[in-house]
Amino acid sequence: MKFAIVGAGAIGGLLGARLAQAGEEVVFIARNQNLAAIQAHGFRLQLEYGNTLEAPTARAVQHMAEAGPQDVVLLTVKAHQVRELLPDLRALFGPQTLLVTMINGVPWWYFQRLGGPFEGRVLDSVDPGGALAAAIEPERIIGSVVYPAAELVAPGVVRLIEGNRFTLGELDGSRSERIEALSQVMMRAGFKAPVSRDIRAELWVKLWGNLCFNPISALSHATLEDICRFAPTRALAAAMMAEAQALAQKLGVEFKLSIDKRIAGAEAVGAHKTSMLQDVERGRALELEALVGAVLELGRITDTPTPHIEAVYAVTALLARTLQAQHGRLAIQAV
Repeated sequence: MKFAIVGAGAIGGLLGARLAQAGEEVVFIARNQNLAAIQAHGFRLQLEYGNTLEAPTARAVQHMAEAGPQDVVLLTVKAHQVRELLPDLRALFGPQTLLVTMINGVPWWYFQRLGGPFEGRVLDSVDPGGALAAAIEPERIIGSVVYPAAELVAPGVVRLIEGNRFTLGELDGSRSERIEALSQVMMRAGFKAPVSRDIRAELWVKLWGNLCFNPISALSHATLEDICRFAPTRALAAAMMAEAQALAQKLGVEFKLSIDKRIAGAEAVGAHKTSMLQDVERGRALELEALVGAVLELGRITDTPTPHIEAVYAVTALLARTLQAQHGRLAIQAV
């Protein structure tokens, strides 16, 4: 298959390197030093146990039109970056091209191909004005939940921290030939790629933790285990999760885990800084709308009170605005 990786960062690099090494035709859409490194050497993946996987056949181009139509486009940018890819993204689309969204949080397509009273509803928090919904046909979208943790350690070099699972799902819950074929290709590349008949429920399992732990960590500069072991923040996370569970259940989502078990799972990850905390420390834009703002919007749609989520969102949004206005970053340093 021909794969284009839009977002040559940690997760995009992990995917592209393994797919290229497995014999698939891979092109990265990249810029600056990353572009030059991949063009010169392909992509390198440092695995958990120290050995390195080389993918010299991986290509890189700066403009999507240079890559042309693909069989599969893996969208691995952050949620707030997708809009700026339009309309160039369409240069990668042929009649049968699949767009696999590997993005944290509530996706813009949440109510597409769902059926029921909210079918086709646009979420302004993640798709203001419906630009994404209008530009990208829902029929070509495959949903995905990303579980691995990785980091870009140098241009064209990604280090895998842990994990190899990418759950896939058609938006309408069908088990189509195309998603089965994609799953098989990803498994041949060394990933676990189960096909879910309810990709939204899968999304909620990860979102359930992200919507509380990310903003709490951004505000407190604490790791996951510290948040979970400090009674007040553990209680705050549980309250936010209870509100999210109540609204998700109104949308037909059932949770197989208890709140306590979900928090215990986060605690077991250890002294890990969430992606939002890392963005605060590096002065990057926060994925606040996809992870928290969209949950508030879903609460309004379902007429579900979300006071704890609203309070945490408010102070995190102010932090994000202040950092952006001052072009700053914020990190705790030892004295």
